[in-house]
Amino acid sequence: MKNVTAGPGTGIRGAGGGARAHDARWLALLVLCLGELMIVLDVTIVGVALPSIRADLGFSEASLAWVVNAYLITFGGFLLLGGRLGDLLGHRTLFLAGVALFTAASAVCGFANSQGMLVAARAVQGIGGAVVSAVSLSLMMTLFTEPAERAKAMGIFGFVSSGGGSLGVLLGGILTDLLNWHWIFLVNVPVGVLVIVLTLVVISGARAEGGAQRIDMAGAVTVTASLVVAVYAIVNGNQIGWLTGRTLGLLAVSCVLLVIFLGIEARVRSPLVPLRLFRLRNIAVSNVIGVLWAGAMFTWFFLTALYLQLVLGYSPLQVGLAFLPGNLIMGAVSIGLSAKLVLRFGIRPPLSAGLLAAALGLLLLARAPVHGTFAVDVLPSMILLGLGAGMAFNPVLLAATGDVEPAEAGLASGLVNTSFMMGGALGLAVLASLAASRTSALLAHGESQAAALTGGYHAAFLAGATAAAAAAALGAALLRAPAPQTTGGLGEATGEPAPCTAFSVRDCRPSEQPG
Repeated sequence: MKNVTAGPGTGIRGAGGGARAHDARWLALLVLCLGELMIVLDVTIVGVALPSIRADLGFSEASLAWVVNAYLITFGGFLLLGGRLGDLLGHRTLFLAGVALFTAASAVCGFANSQGMLVAARAVQGIGGAVVSAVSLSLMMTLFTEPAERAKAMGIFGFVSSGGGSLGVLLGGILTDLLNWHWIFLVNVPVGVLVIVLTLVVISGARAEGGAQRIDMAGAVTVTASLVVAVYAIVNGNQIGWLTGRTLGLLAVSCVLLVIFLGIEARVRSPLVPLRLFRLRNIAVSNVIGVLWAGAMFTWFFLTALYLQLVLGYSPLQVGLAFLPGNLIMGAVSIGLSAKLVLRFGIRPPLSAGLLAAALGLLLLARAPVHGTFAVDVLPSMILLGLGAGMAFNPVLLAATGDVEPAEAGLASGLVNTSFMMGGALGLAVLASLAASRTSALLAHGESQAAALTGGYHAAFLAGATAAAAAAALGAALLRAPAPQTTGGLGEATGEPAPCTAFSVRDCRPSEQPG
């Protein structure tokens, strides 16, 4: 069958235009969501399988953390580079390369029979995952240019991105209980092959016009090294101490590399990250929100699973099922309600309301007792967190990518993905350290193991609720309506009120109010 594009800039392979081209775009979105789901799942799917991995491969308690940390370090470190390479070399090309690398590394993880083999393969998985996450959102923004359709597509993509973490806990529990830990990795192989085949069929390789033709290698090396060193220091802070010379030294090295990177970007002709992007208020604010929110969400995924297992005595499968109500609500809200809310009220009210709902859910978890029950002490929090995540993720993505040109869409999505991953790694490390410190103090005062663990989790959930509430306040106070789309790209933001768009009629200039 002859491949033709469905229209300028759509990036669709298919048969002609009209309804068939319309259907092809939604099929392409499904392909992108499948690719993103593989990546997001892998952040949390390993959590419930760690005890089995430890027993099978002989990890110590300290070395077991590297099964998670190896993935986080490379994922966080390569997001910006992956996004920029997608802008320069083509988003589909990089998407295919990232999926192929991630799939191959997953197969190696699944067949790993030694500690070194598993940890090394996890690091390669992180590189592939970073590339996929950085460019998949850019491809989606190219596919959907009409505000109403883009809002709906963002809702679907947002559900996959935000719901995939808790879905990973469910899938990890099922696969570990019914089969074995190897299958949490092997399940990626057929999915990855399917994504590659479908991508070749339905998504074209056209690149956005106007992108730079050179790669800023000096900037790429310095920022990637800075992020890798920072994540390495963060994820090891709990083990070796936050105020030790090693941790502080690594953080100092990361800061020096970041300063060098900023100096390079201010001087080169084709920078990896044009610093002018940070003058766009929505990009700057949405990235700060991403850091705060990711810290809260990672706390929910990991520490709730530990509370259910270590305090309430749930099996891995039961832990996974406990997250199911939140996943279902998150999906329903992301795909249906979220887009309608954005179109009706703009990005600020749904974002703030969603983050406040998530904060309330974490506050409820901060009072869950030692002898808690699911219906009374867990389910209400799951409902609120699912509702909040479903409402808020779509507006965050719109804010982070709505003011850039198509040639820089990969960079913008790479920035917000980096904020989420760095915020998640930092938030989890800090709040897990807070929980451990509180638990130790309670044990020293004679509390039982279960009571001490619960008290530690309470402290972390309270801090996570504070972070989510702070993100809600920032969004309500500082975000504005995205700039309107005119000729296929989104113009640079200004300090003036934005003209009317389908995203928000409340923030438009009076002379342009829709009739």
